[in-house]
Amino acid sequence: MGLLPRTMADRQGVLDQFRLDGKVALVTGSTRGIGRAIAQGYAEAGARVIVNGRTAETVETAAKVIGAHPAPADISTAEGISRLFKTALDRCGQIDILVNNASIATAFKRAEEITEAEWDAHLDTNLKSAFLCARTVGLHMKERGGGAIINISSVLGSNALPRLLAYCVAKGGLDQLTRVLAVEWAAYGIRVNGIAPAYVETDLVRSLLEHPRYGPDLRARTPMGRFAKPEEIVGAAIYLASDAASYVTGHILHVDGGWSAW
Repeated sequence: MGLLPRTMADRQGVLDQFRLDGKVALVTGSTRGIGRAIAQGYAEAGARVIVNGRTAETVETAAKVIGAHPAPADISTAEGISRLFKTALDRCGQIDILVNNASIATAFKRAEEITEAEWDAHLDTNLKSAFLCARTVGLHMKERGGGAIINISSVLGSNALPRLLAYCVAKGGLDQLTRVLAVEWAAYGIRVNGIAPAYVETDLVRSLLEHPRYGPDLRARTPMGRFAKPEEIVGAAIYLASDAASYVTGHILHVDGGWSAW
């Protein structure tokens, strides 16, 4: 029996598959936390990185430290996303990787107590912005013949946790957005995947993790018995953006310390 045809991965060295040289990566919400760690990791893997956030000063600072291009914009609006996309193309000419990372989790209350404004804010920032960014960048990737989109979801997209209804619903929607876009855009060489962390030590959830009741409960809910560091999400993000994942699309990769194994 003859050998199977050699794939793109076969033609590269094992570690070379994970390099991002020559690629341009746009990471939303990347001035701190998971987004900042991913942006730094992509830069170290050889990509040209575009850092995004709402505040120009923090974006400029993060970009300078990482060695990236700054692109401040509020991506909760279509106008902000249009401005972000234009800035990215003006600075780098192309986008090969999009990471939809921007997220909020500010309504820690029972369902009947959530206001309409809080509900809308979570859906706009955590889900609508990801759709609008993916749609805008997806059209660009389609013209270029492919690309990789990574949505930063959460274990709470597929697991229920009281007092986080708006966040859970938005992340569940993000998981389905990931799957449907993967099916629709596979023919254009665009891969769409998600990463679902459990609790990560970031400013976004620090008060919850340090709470005398909820912090210990969340640690007990995690088989590894601890929260993740932002840097522990980077490997998954590099993998899904790289040639090593050239046959992976529509997948939600759980990086959760065993949370989803219960």
